[in-house]
Amino acid sequence: MKTRNWTKPGGHRAASSHKSSSVACPLCGLQRSRAFAEVNHRLYFECENCRLVHLAKEQRLAAAAEKQHYALHENDPSDAGYRAFLARLATPLAARLPAGAQGLDFGSGPGPTLSIMLEELGFDMRIYDPFFAPDPAPLRCTYDFITCTEAVEHFFSPAEEFDLLDRMLRPGGWLGIMTGMLTAERVFEKWHYPRDPTHVSFYRPDTVDWIAARYGWSSTSPGRDVVLYRKPAT
Repeated sequence: MKTRNWTKPGGHRAASSHKSSSVACPLCGLQRSRAFAEVNHRLYFECENCRLVHLAKEQRLAAAAEKQHYALHENDPSDAGYRAFLARLATPLAARLPAGAQGLDFGSGPGPTLSIMLEELGFDMRIYDPFFAPDPAPLRCTYDFITCTEAVEHFFSPAEEFDLLDRMLRPGGWLGIMTGMLTAERVFEKWHYPRDPTHVSFYRPDTVDWIAARYGWSSTSPGRDVVLYRKPAT
């Protein structure tokens, strides 16, 4: 299996050339994305179909610059505040899992913490990160559950990444996602999410529903910016 990497650098054309035309959506693939906003000289598009908001391809960071930015994150497993943040996903997910379930933390980052928290609860965990845990072996396995916290917003090719997640998820399995949702009360131009240069994909509640329909998953939101998808058992 080819290792999926959401850090493929783009080209170098001027983003302004797209302002009056539509471009292909990296999630649903339709040529129905139009200019949506410009923040810090970066152009963002919104898909009229799945409602994904995405950064112009040519304005994505190169892999080296992206990794350098990620290395600045202080993800410390001993940080009680960080654990409390991750518990917003870990607690409702763990309550739905059978004892001894096998899981993967996809996009574990420079300081894997969620995997440790779930191991402490008795679950068997593996990790994958394209920069900090790039061994592709875990991507060739299947799992009872997969976690993806503060990672889907970094997906350059969300269609490929969600296809991979679906293949790795066993029937009846859970996919837990945490990402800042572009809801009605969040003004994109003032929101902190697009000000992070590594954030390239932004999900609306409509996008969450589109993903569920695309894969035949059910979905529930146990808290703000947290989504639990479930794959059908058969």
